[in-house]
Amino acid sequence: MDITQDFYNNLASQYDKLFQDWQSTTREQAVILNRIFNDNGFDTTAHVLDCACGIGTQSIGLASLGYLVSASDISAGEISEAKGRAKKNGVDIRFELADFRALADTYSEQFDIVIAMDNALPHMLSNKDLEAAINSITGQTKPNGIIVASIRDYDDLLAEKPSYSPPYIHKTEKGQRVSFQTWVWEKDNYRLVQYIIEDEDSLQISKFECEYRAVRREELTTLFLANGCREVHWKMPEETGFYQPIIVARKG
Repeated sequence: MDITQDFYNNLASQYDKLFQDWQSTTREQAVILNRIFNDNGFDTTAHVLDCACGIGTQSIGLASLGYLVSASDISAGEISEAKGRAKKNGVDIRFELADFRALADTYSEQFDIVIAMDNALPHMLSNKDLEAAINSITGQTKPNGIIVASIRDYDDLLAEKPSYSPPYIHKTEKGQRVSFQTWVWEKDNYRLVQYIIEDEDSLQISKFECEYRAVRREELTTLFLANGCREVHWKMPEETGFYQPIIVARKG
């Protein structure tokens, strides 16, 4: 099985443990995305495709604000989890299993806005795959529509190539939960191990492995401009309140 599918299928039932309060995060991120959409001329009448939806962190929040949302992911486990969470939140979202390198195989329509959040694009381990993903995403975006995506700040990380990420420590009713990642670098690629440690009535440790390619902002900018977009802007965390840099690309 593809390493990315395997990673998210295994992580799906525990993905919400990476947050102090997943439900609050869905609302907070929806507010941030809604502001970006508004700044670019869109409101809740826009049709949004979340092409890397995971367990629905962004798609459910946006649907709760009134957006018409379609959502897809490469992981069947995460799609199943997202469907259950959408039902619990009382929102109607069309979910599909789809590879964002080939969205036209699943969707015949184009969308006003396509999003790919939470460092999804750097799962593409080669420039060829990344360009295929961007070409596919822009292909499902209407003329004058926008693509909104977030990635880690690799421009800074590549200077040091750290071997781990700082831990998140969340207090729980029965103790605490600690999550962190270790990274093993090979050139611009790195092998990631995600640990989730639950120190409650008993100690439980879970680990999940994946791989990423550290993509610089200039590379993404160039690829979007070469694949149908007429303008590209970057928004940093200090401006948006989101935890990663966000690219906003407008289709020509």
